[in-house]
Amino acid sequence: MSLYTSDNPVFATFSFYAALLGAKTLFMAFLTARQRYRKMAFANPEDAKLNKGKTKTDEDVERVRRAHLNDLENVLPFLSLAFVYVGTGPTLGCAKFLFRTFAVARFLHTFVYAVVVIPQPARALAFFAGMVVNLYMAYAILMNYASAF
Repeated sequence: MSLYTSDNPVFATFSFYAALLGAKTLFMAFLTARQRYRKMAFANPEDAKLNKGKTKTDEDVERVRRAHLNDLENVLPFLSLAFVYVGTGPTLGCAKFLFRTFAVARFLHTFVYAVVVIPQPARALAFFAGMVVNLYMAYAILMNYASAF
């Protein structure tokens, strides 16, 4: 059986969380737009003119943008690492735990950073939970394929 088919429950689980995290990352653009319109703070003069706003920076808009950038810096490596991790043949329980932990960590990170601002260490804990998952998968991949080199 190929590891990269829907017949493999680990790959099916990966596919679900990949789609969930992809949609979450895409949704961040709409959250940024919502903040821009709410604050009438636009990055480009043509957008400001069209919407009778101003070209300015706003801390709430920048906070959402930074959360989005943080997603790009963490979700994209997760997708690559998790895809390769599936090829190592992990147990379903371990893979589900890792994929769920990462997804929950990213949703929490966005929530405490850009939706309802909660003081540190909330954001740091969410960030490091996801980072530990990525580092664990990278380690597991390297150990699995180390003998090939």
